[in-house]
Amino acid sequence: MAKKNKKRKIKKTPKKTISTLKIFNYFIIITGIIAILASSLLLIYSYFYQDDTPKHTKTTIPTPPPPKKEIQQKEKPIQEKLKEVLQTPKPQYLSAKHEIDGTKTPPPPSHKLIKKNVSQKPQLAIIIDDVATKSQVKNIHTINYPVTMSFLPPSKQRPNSAYLASKESFYMVHLPLEALHFSSPEKITLKVTDSQQTILNRVQEIKKLFPRVRYINNHTGSKFTANERAMNKLIYALKKYNIYFIDSRTTSKTKVPKVMKNFGYEYIARDIFLDNKSDPAYIIKQLKKAVRIAKKYGHAIAIGHPHKTTIETLKHAQKYLKDLDMVQINQLR
Repeated sequence: MAKKNKKRKIKKTPKKTISTLKIFNYFIIITGIIAILASSLLLIYSYFYQDDTPKHTKTTIPTPPPPKKEIQQKEKPIQEKLKEVLQTPKPQYLSAKHEIDGTKTPPPPSHKLIKKNVSQKPQLAIIIDDVATKSQVKNIHTINYPVTMSFLPPSKQRPNSAYLASKESFYMVHLPLEALHFSSPEKITLKVTDSQQTILNRVQEIKKLFPRVRYINNHTGSKFTANERAMNKLIYALKKYNIYFIDSRTTSKTKVPKVMKNFGYEYIARDIFLDNKSDPAYIIKQLKKAVRIAKKYGHAIAIGHPHKTTIETLKHAQKYLKDLDMVQINQLR
């Protein structure tokens, strides 16, 4: 029995020794791997994140910053542009001359017939062109007799013109047409080269923007209204939507009378521009001319613009209008 126990002890002893060695060897190997990995990571970090320029990359000399004076000179135009965009410019006086072709205002139409019914008061209709903003509408409402507002179509600069018109019981649309000499045309201006479909599409768009529009007069248009073919296309489109055209007479070469006659329409046109000059005395002088025309022919049409001087002068001009019926354009006999 003793021998057997001795043998068992001899057999177990080498097994324990072998197991300890294996563990020790594994520990050495793992420690070595960790050391290798750590050194590799250090090498990678020093390679990519060292301050010195790597040997394999092309050395570039950094451009020194410009002097302070140069920086200010470059930034100044940008700042000025930002001011132009962000600041609302003061409105400039834009007289009726921007509508007219030539140095002289085209005369009133010569076709007018002398009134026959002397028992009725002469009529005067004043159209205020270029209406586009809430402040303009508010100022025009301070005139305590009827005037007709003619609204420019909406644009980026005046997005609310159609909405403002919708609040009025009656309004017109001031449609931009091509001019011979005008440096600042509206973004959407009908041209003599436009096709019939283009003009139809624009009139359809105007009708959608201004559903109750019945009368349109031209904004600029000295080239367009002098072109018989172009006017034929426009009157054809307007007739489709039951809209009547009133000639602002921006050129003495206008073909509108002939075209309107061919379509079986009466020709209605501007007689007087009120505010070619931003001067109360001049505006009163023009208003008196309109009064004389109205008394001679039974009615007259005068056109002004929504400028402060014009509105203030018209507000205090009732003494010159006492013998007339002041009417909107749709009330002319």
